[in-house]
Amino acid sequence: MGRWAVAENGDQHTTADVGYTSFFKICMHLVNSLSGIGIVSMPYTLAFGGWLSLLMLFVIAIACCYTGILIKRCMDMDPDIRTFPDLGQCAFGDKGRVMVSIIMNVELYLAVTVAALVILPTVLLEDLSLLSYVSASGVLASSIFILSLFWNATIDGTGFHGKGTLLRWSGMPTSISLYAFCYGSHPILPTLYHSMRNKSQFSSVLFVCFLVCTLGYAVAAVLGYLMFGEEVNLQVTLNLQTSRWSSRVAIYTTLINPITKYALTLTPVLNAIKSNVPCRYNKRLTHILVSTSSLISSLIVAVAIPLFGYLMSLVGALLSISALILVPSVCYLKISGTYKRFGFEMIINYSIIVMGVIVAILGTYRSLKDIIQNL
Repeated sequence: MGRWAVAENGDQHTTADVGYTSFFKICMHLVNSLSGIGIVSMPYTLAFGGWLSLLMLFVIAIACCYTGILIKRCMDMDPDIRTFPDLGQCAFGDKGRVMVSIIMNVELYLAVTVAALVILPTVLLEDLSLLSYVSASGVLASSIFILSLFWNATIDGTGFHGKGTLLRWSGMPTSISLYAFCYGSHPILPTLYHSMRNKSQFSSVLFVCFLVCTLGYAVAAVLGYLMFGEEVNLQVTLNLQTSRWSSRVAIYTTLINPITKYALTLTPVLNAIKSNVPCRYNKRLTHILVSTSSLISSLIVAVAIPLFGYLMSLVGALLSISALILVPSVCYLKISGTYKRFGFEMIINYSIIVMGVIVAILGTYRSLKDIIQNL
């Protein structure tokens, strides 16, 4: 999403990708993408796995931040990598592009299948600098939600009465899958990277954003679990008494998150669709039609598909783990040639891949089992 500048030096011409978005605005985009509606499910996720499952939140966050840096390294090595499918193309050719495209588009599409017509204006924005103001409101909404939850427990009198369970092994696969689903933003990283003015700061962006979001998730999880214990609902806002002012603020702010996150998350999917539209058609009209159609179709899916909560766990286990852990690590090993050189970096990447495969298998099995039992 950056601009291309051509500099002439004698007989040589060099092409540079010039971004236009500042460090702060890129942080707003990424924090908004990471801290979406998953924050209201954090207490429920913690209850599923017990207190010790919170450690897996930090493990998943560290692994995802690291694989985000791997994506940056791949783009530094090959400037032609401008989208997530390009990563697969560079590593494994056309088959790699097809596989990564399927993973990315299905995962992002299902992740944004929460819709209301009020989301439409944000989907029509193409400029990430303009969209950063929408993202800022999403970041603010997540902060207000956590403060409202704390206010509800301490000042409004809900209190901290839930003791919780130390560890629940049977719930760990689902818990980890839901944690992973909350970090499903890797497909938009190439878009953010190429929009950034100073690309050397992108690793710092990843570190800051993952740290801020993980701490926010952890605080929300601990607050909600201490407040309601094993009685916590899939969305902690369902446990709140609507007669209280802080409860209403918490509920209203959770409605803002899907609105602010939808357009940014769906950008890679829209770009993939538009790239297959013949150039003779009006670009602005094409963008409006594709964006509106995607919004309407995701609304239909959200209303039509039952057991959507279990399906999100399945998406987290199968698609999010693939997009966050497996694809970046495998592609980096291939592109950099690290798989040929035994060393610390090789060990780290293979360890992350093994962890991802285990989580994907166990999480997918548990999610499918829950879906079948509730049909």
